[in-house]
Amino acid sequence: MDVAIKCTHVSKNFREQQQALPEARWHQRAFPGFKTTKAVDDVNIEVGRGEIFGLLGANGSGKSTLIRVIATLLLPDSGEVTVLGDDVVKARLAVRRKINRVSVDAAFFKKLSAHENLLYAARLYSVPAGQARQKTADILRRLGFAPNKMYAPMENLSRGMQQKVAVARALLTSPVVLLLDEPTTGLDPKSKRDVQEFVAEVRQQHDTTIILTTHDMAEAERLCDRIAIIDNGKIRSCGTAAQLKAHAGGQAASMEDVFFALTGRDWEEVNSGEDA
Repeated sequence: MDVAIKCTHVSKNFREQQQALPEARWHQRAFPGFKTTKAVDDVNIEVGRGEIFGLLGANGSGKSTLIRVIATLLLPDSGEVTVLGDDVVKARLAVRRKINRVSVDAAFFKKLSAHENLLYAARLYSVPAGQARQKTADILRRLGFAPNKMYAPMENLSRGMQQKVAVARALLTSPVVLLLDEPTTGLDPKSKRDVQEFVAEVRQQHDTTIILTTHDMAEAERLCDRIAIIDNGKIRSCGTAAQLKAHAGGQAASMEDVFFALTGRDWEEVNSGEDA
């Protein structure tokens, strides 16, 4: 397997200032300090060229932080990440030319339409104007975007429609590596299926390498060639859905059973916000 993305002993910590203690306890000299959170903890993964690789984890598991490290948006505290042979720290610009990213917090020019936002993105990537207009219309239609919504200001679109524009923007340039961070969050079931099918088409037609982060187990099982279970910043196991199920107790096991077997925690509990 030719390796497209490689993470070797990658860790990323965040420091947060703790809340000051109640005034009544200051006499105890208990001053507030800093709390260190291990968002990514000694992660080792290899993603093959043309593979759809899933990072499956609950909210706060570290999957989005790892994606930001791969995308050169965060520096790792330790370890090494390479994208098609280029180091994300030493060759940041070279990596950025090869990747595109979709996140749940995608930013737009809200006064402009979806069509105008995509044409602007195409200019940044030097896509010819005529080709950009055609691709923009084709991608939006393929994603089930209503024609009358293409020219409406982004601020007037629903959260789900805006997320479709974010996906379209990432696919507009046919990237070699595509990082999808919760791409179907906020979409209705039909729109979610439209995006999933289009992602699969992009991989098939362009041999694009894709990392997909999700907390949707059905989505991971449907789209991904291999899935890594991530919890508290650590990769607990990695393999095909069938391999993970077998590891959790047989072919009949569900992905919820896989998560519980590997972490000892219930999937619904960790996604409820009580254990985020």
